[in-house]
Amino acid sequence: MIGIIGGVLWKENNQAKPVAEDIPLVRVATVKPSSAAQSYAYSGEVRGRYESQLAFQVGGKIIKRYVELGSTVKAGDVLMQIDPRDVQQTVNSALAQVYAAESQLKLAESNLNRYRQLYAQNAISRAQLDQYQNAYDVAAAAVRQASAQYAQGANQLDYSLLYADKPGVIASISAEAGQVVSAGQTVLTIVQDGEREVEISVPENRLEELRKATQFTISFWALPHVKIDGKIREIAPMADQTTRTYKVRISLVNPPPEIKLGMTAAVTVANFNNQTTAAAIPLSSIYQTNDSPCVWVVTNNIVNLRPIQVGTFGDGQIQVLAGLNPGETIVTAGVHKLREGQKVRVAGGDSQ
Repeated sequence: MIGIIGGVLWKENNQAKPVAEDIPLVRVATVKPSSAAQSYAYSGEVRGRYESQLAFQVGGKIIKRYVELGSTVKAGDVLMQIDPRDVQQTVNSALAQVYAAESQLKLAESNLNRYRQLYAQNAISRAQLDQYQNAYDVAAAAVRQASAQYAQGANQLDYSLLYADKPGVIASISAEAGQVVSAGQTVLTIVQDGEREVEISVPENRLEELRKATQFTISFWALPHVKIDGKIREIAPMADQTTRTYKVRISLVNPPPEIKLGMTAAVTVANFNNQTTAAAIPLSSIYQTNDSPCVWVVTNNIVNLRPIQVGTFGDGQIQVLAGLNPGETIVTAGVHKLREGQKVRVAGGDSQ
């Protein structure tokens, strides 16, 4: 006869036997020291070290564009032209004022010479001579004023042509023929010849790690065989208003000529000065309690929950900064089915 009385299994021979406890089978891994440096990657774009946004110094209607996107230009090349007719009329008016002022100056000079002779003959008073001397000075000043206005107009006429001040490549065109632009409005962006660098966007919680990084390796999507070193040249002092990330410029060390502007690049950042003695463990090992990450540590087939401090994660792994020692065994699967002090059976697992 078999029966259950008070939770105890009874058999026909009246001998009580307890029900066997279900001991779970868990997969484990051994924590090993890691000498690998912490690294992470950012995508970016190849840019020029110096980029100039060019604009006309006078406003008007664009009538001609002499370059295309990607055109190579030299210093002094004409890039765009605006309609100079209105400016030309201003220059003509200023030139006419110069002629009028010069005529007044000649008349004032003739009168002054005549009255100087009369004064030498005691025919007029000193006060009368001073009046004509003053008229001459005013006429001379009017000539200088008109000449300055004419020179200003001539400069504006020259400003109707937009020149390249440095050799480089046209990176963007933001205005076309027929468009009316104002003075100072950007119409072209030229990347000057010389240094090349990669611009990346970095979140604010990574800036300090970036400053402490010891190695930057840049690879290129279009050039899989090319990998070169880099170094930080500039970190933006303010975050972008839209992305809330900081622009960082990485200078390329001895870049090959096949690297072109606009290429997609990946910047791998490694920090050999920020190493830890704990290995990266699988993400499946983490048991979250409130805001504290923990792992199950196996000792003599008994599991105990232990809080840890974690670092970066990626590729299914997470870095442990504190809380684990090399040689300890942790549970890597089924962590949410365990309880404190529970006895487990250990199965094989990949060592970390």
